[in-house]
Amino acid sequence: MTDQSAEADDSGSEASTGPQRPDYDLPDALVLEDPAQYRALFEETRHKIIALLSERAATVSELALTLDKPKGTIGHHVQVLADAGLVHVVRTEKVRALEAKYWGRTARIFFYERVGAAVGDGQRLLDGAAAEVGRLEAAAREAGTDVEGVLDVNRRDVRVPVERVREFRERLGDLLVEFAEEPRGGDTTYALIFGVFPSELPQLPARDTDPDTGADA
Repeated sequence: MTDQSAEADDSGSEASTGPQRPDYDLPDALVLEDPAQYRALFEETRHKIIALLSERAATVSELALTLDKPKGTIGHHVQVLADAGLVHVVRTEKVRALEAKYWGRTARIFFYERVGAAVGDGQRLLDGAAAEVGRLEAAAREAGTDVEGVLDVNRRDVRVPVERVREFRERLGDLLVEFAEEPRGGDTTYALIFGVFPSELPQLPARDTDPDTGADA
């Protein structure tokens, strides 16, 4: 697959020609089965690296410059991701006397099937996203910016059969792919994050049962 996000038309402006794709071939999905993969992915810097590689392949130097972190630090994180099978070198280019390695994802979407291994790290990722939303909200208010339409975060805890959970996961995964392939434009990068995981919310007793004694009301 190639990057088909935009090309110049006769007037010199950019026109969308199809979904946004990275500039390297990669499978649609990878199911994460090893707990080490969760530990590799659900770390803030590594998660940002994975997100950036959805745009295009990049060198460690490019990632370090973009994330404003030392090259050695980013090199370490990339190696952790590579050891977990989440990124790999997709091409190399000669740059003067050196060979530049361009890294890419091993799949467009990572699916988390082992709930027990994922839920703790996944919850931390969601908590981090919630904290980021709060920070942006506070910054917008301080700057006098209207936050309406900028931030939209919600949560529902629902008791449903596991088969329905799988269906929702698949549908949400399709939506995530659609979002990721949206032609690039505008001045702001938005995040789409979702998680389907066992909740700690307790269940109400049956409606015809006395909650204090368990006897029928």
